[in-house]
Amino acid sequence: MTIISEPFLMDHVDIHSDNFGDDGLLRAGLKLNHLRMIVAIEDSGQISAAAEVLNISQPAASRMLSEMESITKTSLYERVARGVVLTTFGAALARRARKILLELREASREIGELKSGKGGSVFIGAVTAPAMSLVVPAINRVRKAYPGIEINIQVETSNVLARELLAARHDFIIGRIPDDLNPRLFEVTEIGIERACLIVRGHHPLMKQKTSSLSDVRDYDWVFQPPGTLLRRTIEDVFLSRGVALPENIVNTSSLLLTCAIICETDAIAPVAVDVAQFLASQGSNASDVRMLPIDFHINVKPYSMITARERALPPSARLLYDIILEESHKQAG
Repeated sequence: MTIISEPFLMDHVDIHSDNFGDDGLLRAGLKLNHLRMIVAIEDSGQISAAAEVLNISQPAASRMLSEMESITKTSLYERVARGVVLTTFGAALARRARKILLELREASREIGELKSGKGGSVFIGAVTAPAMSLVVPAINRVRKAYPGIEINIQVETSNVLARELLAARHDFIIGRIPDDLNPRLFEVTEIGIERACLIVRGHHPLMKQKTSSLSDVRDYDWVFQPPGTLLRRTIEDVFLSRGVALPENIVNTSSLLLTCAIICETDAIAPVAVDVAQFLASQGSNASDVRMLPIDFHINVKPYSMITARERALPPSARLLYDIILEESHKQAG
């Protein structure tokens, strides 16, 4: 099930203006009742009707509108024959206000569900290694404490996950910020270093050797992640830095299942995270034919992080899982 969640903006009002910083409207005195008023004005087109919605008098509603115009330093509405109509500035504020109020109602609902044990929904993305080493144990803990929470996980490359996060399809992700995206769009907390290794089938010819060098592995078939992905670039850098030509016989796939199928049926070699290799080698199935190939070089991948979209607060259930994953990372690091 795929659900696109709206950005959670409980503590931020973002009106693009040269007169305000990140929280200028809040500092100037903008309140939730102001937001309710501007939405009610847009919906009804009448100050009297908006006053009735907020259960205040019409003079009080007029004063509230004057306060809002003083805070924003611009005209928010115009009087017309049958009431009032919002200006461009007023419509912009109303659009943001409506979203904030909707998010607050959703937060109230979700907190109520958590208190009652019904849970809530969390949408996260992760690259493979932390998905297995951190997310799985965190989910086990969440399930025991809050069995009603629905957790949705996408395991993909960081290139895909970062864009899904910006599109509000995830509450947070575990991965890296791609080089082609603006890092200012994200909040990042580094939580782990990923080590990679090479996997082969149990009866691979190279398993007869104590260790294998780059020259030993170069001429075999390889299964790589798609070009441009971090692990792929890391492996290519290892070859290039040691002056060894890159492999020529390559299958590109982001599917771990397909990678294992090829490894188990051929003499191909594939780079994966050490956590993934250890898990595969421990399974009581054909995947148990996967082995970590002893090598005389290191494959160190760029550290991965907990990543959220800047200025988008996490819903309560997502914050709960986020904090537990962070605890798991500290526990494993210690």
